[in-house]
Amino acid sequence: MSLHPPSPARVVLLCGPSGSGKSLVAARSGLPVLRLDDFYKEADDPTLPLVQGSSDIDWDHPESWDADVAVEAIARLCATGSTPVPVYDISLSARTGEETLSIGRTPLFIAEGIFAAEIVERCRERGLLADALCLTRGPVTTFRRRFLRDLKEGRKSVPFLLRRGWRLMRAERSIITRQVSLGARPCDLHEALGRLAAAAAGRQARQQTAA
Repeated sequence: MSLHPPSPARVVLLCGPSGSGKSLVAARSGLPVLRLDDFYKEADDPTLPLVQGSSDIDWDHPESWDADVAVEAIARLCATGSTPVPVYDISLSARTGEETLSIGRTPLFIAEGIFAAEIVERCRERGLLADALCLTRGPVTTFRRRFLRDLKEGRKSVPFLLRRGWRLMRAERSIITRQVSLGARPCDLHEALGRLAAAAAGRQARQQTAA
């Protein structure tokens, strides 16, 4: 058993519309990353919501996602530095396995996904939150990045991607407004990276002081 157990970590919740660059910012930050998209419900879940007036599953609705399991995974990472997480295949809309995410003694990590803002208050109440950021890139830029990414990765059929992309482009401003109202700070890529670097430096300094 280690004589120096991991210091409690804190999470930065990184949200924003689908295609806004969350994964890019997370990768550039150099911090460990928990992918919140892996907590989507599976396609046969009877609680999945539908797009109004359509038979399409609304994968952009918070009820398509398991917030309770995501928050518990974040809590375990903060407390112990390790947690089991599902492996989710978006093209299949199914969980295909499980893996262990370990952040070791790192005092800060990112949890990124379109529903991250939905759990800002829950993470704050439990003392887990370091910051919450909402990426904004502009509806047209986001539409283009999202469509090309989803097409390349074969996430869904082309008609579905076009329907979803058009719907999300029209709704982008309201999506951002909602995420900000839930406690996330709106910022562009460069500001987000700056805040992440500052938060990481602050947590590292506190960890060294505590040691």
